[in-house]
Amino acid sequence: MNADMSIWGLFLNASLVVQAIMLTLLVLSVISWTMIFQRARLLKEARINIKRFEEKFWSGIDLSRLFSELNMRRNGGEGLERVFQAGYKEFARLRQQPATSPEAVMDGSQRSMRVSQAREIEFLENHLSFLATVGSTSPYIGLFGTVWGIMNSFIALGAVKQATLAMVAPGIAEALIATAMGLFAAIPAVIAYNRFANDVERIENQYENFVEEFAGILHRKAHSTKVVNNG
Repeated sequence: MNADMSIWGLFLNASLVVQAIMLTLLVLSVISWTMIFQRARLLKEARINIKRFEEKFWSGIDLSRLFSELNMRRNGGEGLERVFQAGYKEFARLRQQPATSPEAVMDGSQRSMRVSQAREIEFLENHLSFLATVGSTSPYIGLFGTVWGIMNSFIALGAVKQATLAMVAPGIAEALIATAMGLFAAIPAVIAYNRFANDVERIENQYENFVEEFAGILHRKAHSTKVVNNG
């Protein structure tokens, strides 16, 4: 009797433990690919948003007008725009208070921008830990399935008087499929995690640079307003 050596046949003939491991790895792979496509799209949109907003910000547009335009949107700003909105909103609020010094205005504005920036970066980093977990654990899950399958093959082999390669080959083959599935789930997850983590770091650096540059503009506005009031 010839065993079905196709992948589907090996899966059906595998033990329940190996089948469960294969299904687990398949589910992890599907979820990982879904997250990979989602994160890739999200990070691409974040980079486009930064480029579009910085072009408009440095075009010489009045900051109050830019702030109003963003607030008029149905969903408000996004990405770097939210950082700008948080900083300018706090700046305008504190500047209207007569007893507030320029230093206090700047501290409040920068603090608001830092909080907003942290939230945006946290949003971009969402699900990256899952990809890292899949990348680091999937090979071991597959290896466990391989060890279990080979162990069962040798146990069955020991129960017969005359052993042949044909008797043990299906069990070893199904076990190796578990390892292959573990690598299939892990390799894309690791590559995607490293790529996305690098992208998030670069976006965070762009946010940092903008916060510093915008803080310098607000600093000049705060002190120029103070001089006018004193005059």
